[in-house]
Amino acid sequence: MRHIRSRSLLLGLLLLTSQNAWAAENGVDASFGVVNGYLATVLFFDVMPGEGNLPFIVAWLIVGAVYLTFRFGFINVRMMGHAFRVLRGKYRSAGDKGEVTPFQALTTALSATVGLGNIAGVAIAVSIGGPGATFWMIVAGFFGMTSKFTEVTLGQMYREFRPDGHIMGGAMEYLSKGFAEKGMASTGKVLAILFALLTVGGALGAGNLFQVSQAMGAVQTEVSFFKDYPIVFGLIMAFAVGIVIIGGIRRIAHAAEAIVPSMVLIYITACLWIILSHAAEVPAAFGLIISEAFAPTAVAGGMIGVIVQGFKRAAFSSEAGIGSAAIAHSTASVKYPIRQGFVALYEPFIDTILICTMTALVIVITGVYNAPETAELVAASKGAALTAVAFGSVISWFPIVLSVSVVLFAYSTMISWSYYGERCWTYVFGERFSMVFRVIFLIFVVLASISSASNILDFSDLLILSMAFPNFLALYLLQGKVAAALKDYMARLRAGEFDGKISQG
Repeated sequence: MRHIRSRSLLLGLLLLTSQNAWAAENGVDASFGVVNGYLATVLFFDVMPGEGNLPFIVAWLIVGAVYLTFRFGFINVRMMGHAFRVLRGKYRSAGDKGEVTPFQALTTALSATVGLGNIAGVAIAVSIGGPGATFWMIVAGFFGMTSKFTEVTLGQMYREFRPDGHIMGGAMEYLSKGFAEKGMASTGKVLAILFALLTVGGALGAGNLFQVSQAMGAVQTEVSFFKDYPIVFGLIMAFAVGIVIIGGIRRIAHAAEAIVPSMVLIYITACLWIILSHAAEVPAAFGLIISEAFAPTAVAGGMIGVIVQGFKRAAFSSEAGIGSAAIAHSTASVKYPIRQGFVALYEPFIDTILICTMTALVIVITGVYNAPETAELVAASKGAALTAVAFGSVISWFPIVLSVSVVLFAYSTMISWSYYGERCWTYVFGERFSMVFRVIFLIFVVLASISSASNILDFSDLLILSMAFPNFLALYLLQGKVAAALKDYMARLRAGEFDGKISQG
């Protein structure tokens, strides 16, 4: 009964918001532009001497991911096999504590990352940075696997079991508690609140506004009704998201577990169909990707410009180093935090190295990224629509299927990011205000349908990437604790302590 009343309240608020939003379309869009300008000045200052532009926050991600990969001896290569066995349930233990299974935690986190970053983000990266951006996306995904491993392990180490049964975990927990262990409690608390506020903004931006805007752009190419009445699309999405997010992490996890594998399979199958049907062109496409990565011909900022685009879009897609996935993984039922860290290695691998690469190959092979007829889509940053054109040029009917896939990708991402935002909101304001955030989140779904894609893209980039600043401070500070736990776990594994002892290890 309580859920029914909540849904009625949400629907009423959405309808009221939509009436005002429809009348204020230009004001909303202009507001995003103003906010973007202020945020960019503070967070994206150039650290590259001479020509070229390398935003501080992108350099921060690059250096951190590379350092951690060497620090942990390329754990992103060594432990993939063991991680797969954990996912299959081989190492279930009587001491496991959590709200969801390791696989459900992975699919929840993947539902936040495997989405429009793979479809729209890749198209935007290639159209702005050229084919070479693909190479740097792959590199970013490879090193980002270790960033994800580290933050997820810490999320498990410092998670808090609250009296109401909810788990509070993520960067805000290991920032506050980890810094306190080092005698810097006040600094840690400030950074934890900063991260939480940035995550709330990221949830409303990248996890909401961007998803709705790009999904609507793809659907509008097939359903002209939404071109004339975009707010209707926003209301439909808001209602569909609201039904799930009211139920909390368990309902979100079950929805993600059902949606993610099927939508990934559909999308990968379509990508492989196009790639294999143009098999003769694949070597040339890879050759172009590699050559343009180091010697771009028409990209602002030259090689640095391509690297920046690749890492920005990879960070947006896989969220490695951002700290968001640790919130979902902290709810996983495992005995050893390191174990869930291994599971998290698969996120950037699936999301960026596999799916993003396939999308990029489709974009490059079909040539839509620099075709005159798609110039308007490129200029408007409508990446999902650009990808739809690429698929449609080979499979005439597939844009219809892609539109459905895009909506599912957006939907799954939104329900996961709503949870990230809500956990951070309640960290700052308390559990009793969780419903307030859910209402705000759904209102932003409607606002997304009446704001331009380019402003939303900039807003999303700024908030998502800025989360990496406080998060990586914690990863640097607490890396020793992760290293010690890893050393202990590997010694137990080599000694055969976990083999055949499911109930104990």
